[in-house]
Amino acid sequence: MPAARPSVTKTIERTESGNTSQPSGDPMIGRIPVLDLHPLIDCGRRPAKAVVGETFRISATVFREGHDAVAANVVLRDPLGRPGPWTPMRELAPGTDRWGAEVTPDVEGRWTYGVEGWSDPVGTWRHHAGIKIPAGLDTELVLAEGAALHERAAEGVPKRDGREAVLAAADALRDPQLPAATRLAAALTPEVTAALARHPLRELVTASRTVPLLVERRRALFGSWYELFPRSEGAVVRKGAPPVSGTFRTAAERLPAVAAMGFDVVYLPPVHPIGTSYRKGPNNALSAGPHDVGSPWAIGSPEGGHDALHPDLGTFEDFAHFVRTAHDLRMEVALDFALQCSPDHPWVTEHPEWFHHRADGSIAYAENPPKKYQDIYPLAFDADLNGLVRETERLLRFWMERGVRIFRVDNPHTKPVLFWEKVIADVNRTDPDVVFLAEAFTRPAMMRTLAQIGFQQSYTYFTWRNGKHELTEYLTELSRESSSYMRPNFFVNTPDILHAYLQDGGRPAFEVRAVLAATLSPAWGVYAGFELCESTPVRSGSEEYLDSEKYQLRPRDWETAARAGRTIAPLITTLNRLRRRHPALQQLRDLHFHHVDNDAVLAYSKRAGNGAGADTVLTVVNLDPHHTHEATVSLDMPELGLDWHDSVPVRDELTGETYHWGRDNYVRLDPGRAPAPAHLFSLRPSSPIGGSPN
Repeated sequence: MPAARPSVTKTIERTESGNTSQPSGDPMIGRIPVLDLHPLIDCGRRPAKAVVGETFRISATVFREGHDAVAANVVLRDPLGRPGPWTPMRELAPGTDRWGAEVTPDVEGRWTYGVEGWSDPVGTWRHHAGIKIPAGLDTELVLAEGAALHERAAEGVPKRDGREAVLAAADALRDPQLPAATRLAAALTPEVTAALARHPLRELVTASRTVPLLVERRRALFGSWYELFPRSEGAVVRKGAPPVSGTFRTAAERLPAVAAMGFDVVYLPPVHPIGTSYRKGPNNALSAGPHDVGSPWAIGSPEGGHDALHPDLGTFEDFAHFVRTAHDLRMEVALDFALQCSPDHPWVTEHPEWFHHRADGSIAYAENPPKKYQDIYPLAFDADLNGLVRETERLLRFWMERGVRIFRVDNPHTKPVLFWEKVIADVNRTDPDVVFLAEAFTRPAMMRTLAQIGFQQSYTYFTWRNGKHELTEYLTELSRESSSYMRPNFFVNTPDILHAYLQDGGRPAFEVRAVLAATLSPAWGVYAGFELCESTPVRSGSEEYLDSEKYQLRPRDWETAARAGRTIAPLITTLNRLRRRHPALQQLRDLHFHHVDNDAVLAYSKRAGNGAGADTVLTVVNLDPHHTHEATVSLDMPELGLDWHDSVPVRDELTGETYHWGRDNYVRLDPGRAPAPAHLFSLRPSSPIGGSPN
């Protein structure tokens, strides 16, 4: 990546660190203060995150004493230490001294970035000359000073990039035969301005600290996930007969339908042997019958542990067939990685030091009062942390060798943070393409820290955010405050979570949540059965499913449901197709909420790119699954790349209808509206029509 070489007249100084070329004294402030660099994760000790092709903003506070002009630029270096293109910054709001610029890393690896602030003598001269020369103040002196500045500046401008235009300006400024206004105008031509914008004359250049940036593959940010239980796909359950488990081979037969809905990742719960001690029965019953299959999260039996397959699912050859089938359909396989054991796991006897023993000598089972999981032993990490790190890395690499490059980590918040930091760093050091998703529904501090120390994606509170104000507040946080290190994955449901909104809202509730998840977050997911609008809880007030697939086989008649129209698979297919078509839906950071005069209606836009190539998607959703709502949507037109009085054609990508929208727009959204109680508009801000001359 070729870098511009602006003219520099002073040695670069360092700020915000002890490495400075300043005299001894205060090493914290450089000659041009460059402060509050953002993003800055854990004071620069941990890298900010991006993916290849993702655009994000770097900003800093830059100012100086007095009234002379200052400017700033980003210094972005790729994993080989090569500087990126010259990236000037702009003042984000006049008078704030806050400067920013957007950058887009183009390869994976460990980058660095920083900000340089500098005195802008040409900018200072232009300001003074624009005032003094029209007023006849010090005219010849000002013009002479300008000529000298432009001669100096020309030294840093390549001949092919405008040097002659800058030198011509210097000559014109010195020409006494020309009127003063003409001489000044010669220095303000577009050619001179462009040349000096690319190669400015910089004085007193002061650099911020250099901080790390981790650039990962796009799947770390963008993807559509589908969770299924292989043992349910192709299972046979008949009253009065032992159930017959599905296998990897029968589950592979379901994959073409999953791929046809546009999913990128198929996620499997644990596929290992299941213990029999304290095995749970249907609906989490404490006692199990002889044919009850138990929970896949109760890992381990005499047949093996985390590096073994449940014999009912098939062999490793069958697993390889499943992975190949998914890959042939352009899907990746994600595997649940749950560091816990059944009482029958080989580790219980081979490594008793890896478990917590109670006063009576028994091993403590898992609890989340009032919930009890007698069939699961959690691990205790402090007795042999290094041993558990080694074994965990061995297990991960075991499955990586078998085609798994994505792991959904179960309950990472119940293990030490430093454990995950070590494991993920070691794995990604040799295999940077491996993605870890943190399934941590816990306190914000833990969720944020897990993201900072290495997890590429995170489960979120999205499932419990259903109202307009809480969605707006939460998504503002995710898309701005934490977007430089935490990437949300919006699962609309999980085997553990059937929210009351889905229980009570019927089909429209499922449609609304699908639209929200697929358009608000670049990563979203569904658990099988969501497309059938399965909504029956085990009991009132519970978020557990009745006849939960966690404890029993649950075959589904997909074909009959499709023929009867009892599925929202067509809507999901459309959403995933639009996500692939629209770059705006593949990013997190450029999300903007628009005012609506009805709290049941939410409107937001996402935008990727600028100018003629910009892609903008505007979503308007009725959040009430029971009632029709009317509202006026008042658009923040500049956020859409438009002037306040513009009017543009907007196409509803869900229905194919086209409207003309301006600043204020009427909507009426019915829960029975097909295919969803929402508009999903695409628009081209570069082509406004019918604009007002005012």
